[in-house]
Amino acid sequence: MSSTAMRTYLHSNSMVRRFLSLELDPDHCAVFGSGPMLAHGLKTSLGDVDVIARGPAWKKACEVGELGLSKIGGDPVADFWSGKVEVFNTWLSPDFPIDDLIDQADVVAGIRFVQLRHVLAYKYRLRRDKDIPDIVALEQILGTHGGAGGLQVA
Repeated sequence: MSSTAMRTYLHSNSMVRRFLSLELDPDHCAVFGSGPMLAHGLKTSLGDVDVIARGPAWKKACEVGELGLSKIGGDPVADFWSGKVEVFNTWLSPDFPIDDLIDQADVVAGIRFVQLRHVLAYKYRLRRDKDIPDIVALEQILGTHGGAGGLQVA
């Protein structure tokens, strides 16, 4: 897909549009969860968007979002549209350092998306029923099997 077509595709997604409407500093946040799979053509829709943020992006999210605690891990979260977009300043554990995840993120259509290997590690760690098809798809595209995508996970 051309970069123009990818931009149109991503920017037409309602969940991505909601995230973009927050106007968070793009150098200080990245889409995590299943969002990177959409950006790489492994998903065609999203039920929500999970975002990691630091510095000015996190500060803005806290100023305009509804603050609470995440269901997984109990970390601080800024919530938008009743969970349709959630912004975090940590991700599960020190095994997922957000500065590295943001700095190493793939930029697709002007949006930072956490690398697929990290998405695999996250989904592999949780292994929820809904994650199993994603794990299989990610392992196929990344050429790994039963792994953690390069990160240590418990």
